[in-house]
Amino acid sequence: MKFLILSCKTGGGHDAAANALKFQFEKMGHEAFVFDYLTLAGEKVAKRVANAYVNTVKTVPYVFGEVYKLGMYVSKHSKESPVYKINKKMAKYLIPYLEEHHYDAIIMTHLFPAETLTYMKKENVKLPLFVGVATDYTCTPFWEETDCDFYIIPHELLMSDFTKRGMPIDKLYPLGIPFTPKILNPISKEEAREKLQLKLNKKIALLLGGSMGAGKLIQLVKNFNKIKDKNYLQIVVICGNNKRIYHKLLKLYGKNEMFVILGHTNQMDLYLKACDIVYTKPGGLTSTEAAASRLPLVHTFPIPGCETANKNFFHHLGMSISAPNAKELTEIGLKLLNSENDMEKMKKAQEKNVSLDATEKIAQLIIDKVQKQNQI
Repeated sequence: MKFLILSCKTGGGHDAAANALKFQFEKMGHEAFVFDYLTLAGEKVAKRVANAYVNTVKTVPYVFGEVYKLGMYVSKHSKESPVYKINKKMAKYLIPYLEEHHYDAIIMTHLFPAETLTYMKKENVKLPLFVGVATDYTCTPFWEETDCDFYIIPHELLMSDFTKRGMPIDKLYPLGIPFTPKILNPISKEEAREKLQLKLNKKIALLLGGSMGAGKLIQLVKNFNKIKDKNYLQIVVICGNNKRIYHKLLKLYGKNEMFVILGHTNQMDLYLKACDIVYTKPGGLTSTEAAASRLPLVHTFPIPGCETANKNFFHHLGMSISAPNAKELTEIGLKLLNSENDMEKMKKAQEKNVSLDATEKIAQLIIDKVQKQNQI
């Protein structure tokens, strides 16, 4: 079979989920292709949209939060949102592409292409099976105005969150968020540390800011540096694509042996294997990967909106802890790290709520649905 996976570069989680599915389909003997569907309208358009999102989140995250709230309001009180009206214009690019390229199914890890395909469906354009994949632990605005053949959502406890927004229950499959199977590689903590040249005899805290380096990394690092008894610690900081934060931290702490300051990395699976605790902003994908790694998890500062919902969902189920400021975040994480009982409770909560075979189950469901459709 041949699958098209459409994403959009508004945050790294959508692409990461798309690539996880690509890897899984290929592992199962199928072809899969991932791309940012906005590039069909030109690289400039794709970059403009991505940059607008990233710059807003980096510089004025509260604005994103207000836009999210407005989106929730519009989503409840409008039959056809401005987001839908904009995305349906992409049909003129997507229709000729799909006429030239045959796919057995189209999977979308982002709302935007789902809006476009919904419009195409209304216009009676011939389409293969198309599937929406939610990458946050909430029903984000405007998914309810899409009309995919079915949807993958992160957890069965979120069914009501989606249905109360008008999404049909028979189209919802609570299988989880797809994450890279690399996380499941049977590599020991010691071996991962040796490969990454990290300390073998220290407790390692991994500080993540997502693809954008958000989550107030500088404040967190400053507070870790203030700890009096810190000889037992090594702090690995991954700044993503945020060069400003990366260079500032490198200037401040680059010569401090306690800290390892990194920019973007393609070895996240190894860093998760190597560390003892994770501090991360509550992105849906990163939180899922940390929970699938069965690691003590501290949620830092969310981008207002869906990340706030992610943090609340994880905290409610005992899969993470959080605090309102950098000082307390540092303290509660180290307290957790020194409590075997609390870490075991969190691990059990993660085992109960984040399935290790979620990506495989999602891929298999899509394959089964295509096969069933072909028999009709």
